[in-house]
Amino acid sequence: MPQPPPRRPQPTPCPRCTLKNNKCFRPLEESELRFLNKFKTGELVTEAGAAILLEGSNSPHLYTVLSGWAFRYKTLPDGRRQILNFALPGDFLGLQSSLFSEMQHSVESLTQMVLCVFPRERLWELYSEYPALAFDLTWLVAQSERVLDESLLSVGRRSALERIAFILLYLHNRAYVLGLTQGKRMKAPFTQQHIADALGLSLVHTNKTLKVLADRKCIRWKDGVLELLDDAKLMEIAGYNEPRDRLLPIL
Repeated sequence: MPQPPPRRPQPTPCPRCTLKNNKCFRPLEESELRFLNKFKTGELVTEAGAAILLEGSNSPHLYTVLSGWAFRYKTLPDGRRQILNFALPGDFLGLQSSLFSEMQHSVESLTQMVLCVFPRERLWELYSEYPALAFDLTWLVAQSERVLDESLLSVGRRSALERIAFILLYLHNRAYVLGLTQGKRMKAPFTQQHIADALGLSLVHTNKTLKVLADRKCIRWKDGVLELLDDAKLMEIAGYNEPRDRLLPIL
């Protein structure tokens, strides 16, 4: 079992959190910030490839992603992996271990990450004393369910071309909202294998399909940088609709 990464010596106080200053997130009341500052016990720094949560474990901690990328996944006994979703700054991890006896999936970091750490046993205080924060947490769970709905639709009914067009648009849109893009370009920490594992495709099929999108001048993916050359054409291929603007919750 991997050793936990080192704690930051001086965690960022919640009122001075730069992520909470991002205009895509709902502004928090002073009382909410004070509660979260007491709720938070520290920060963890992980390197790329580190296991944050493990399927079958019962973690005493909950996490908010402060920076970096991760992915949630399940594995079969023979090692085959299904990526369920990608986690970006502002996402909340570990709630499943609070509601069930153990985690039903694993979480692995794609990049170096900083995570805010919260004790699982104090979660009920959030529900009993801060209903607005409890609603935000419920919204985050509902949003995860919506993403899983789209993933199931992709695996079950979309063609390989539609699947890949959809996930690239989805990930680029999430990064754009968080200010992680430069125009249509974004640094992509994920690989073709991650895309294949998220969409139920072989690596060979994924590679060939990406070449089709590149030949159609829809994307350019080179040296770890993904660029959308024609997002309108990608949206037409994927049947993708931009989500309506909404201030995102953050804990």
